[in-house]
Amino acid sequence: MPTSLNPYCSYPFESVSTEEQEADVSTKTLVVYFSCTGTTELVAEYITEILGADSYQIVPEDPYTEADLAYYTDGRADQEQNDPDVRPAISGGVENMDEYDTIILGYPIWHGQAPRIISTFLESYDFSGKTIVPFCTSHSSGIGSSADNLHVLCADSTLWMEGRRFEAGTSKKTIEEWLYGYE
Repeated sequence: MPTSLNPYCSYPFESVSTEEQEADVSTKTLVVYFSCTGTTELVAEYITEILGADSYQIVPEDPYTEADLAYYTDGRADQEQNDPDVRPAISGGVENMDEYDTIILGYPIWHGQAPRIISTFLESYDFSGKTIVPFCTSHSSGIGSSADNLHVLCADSTLWMEGRRFEAGTSKKTIEEWLYGYE
């Protein structure tokens, strides 16, 4: 069971009473995601809608083509995943990151890991004192070590929650159940 993001609850975004909500009005959530095929984007849109959160799409400065994404062809995605030091540039950024207490971070799984552009994002901001909840999309691979490998890129004071994998076609109801803990 994931640790609570809200001190009054036992699940990431479990409902709280009006009094408790009023006591914690400063908490603000940002859903950040990277998506090339639309699968991660749809999950991020559901989360944004369910939580009433803000969202930010990580857009590569050099967009990925279909050929770049073809697995095991030595395309761009393969080359990046084989080099842990690669940091693809991001177009734009989050101007008001200090306003957010919680970051929901979504990404596809490429060769068992998060795309290197997620490392670029995490190394671009100070997440000290913030909570990060990762989620990934994949047809077969779980979130596995991808979340652990990203966690080490953040400050020690970053609260890193247990994440979850969603496959294409996951329903909004399933995502809501994950967020509010009634699976």
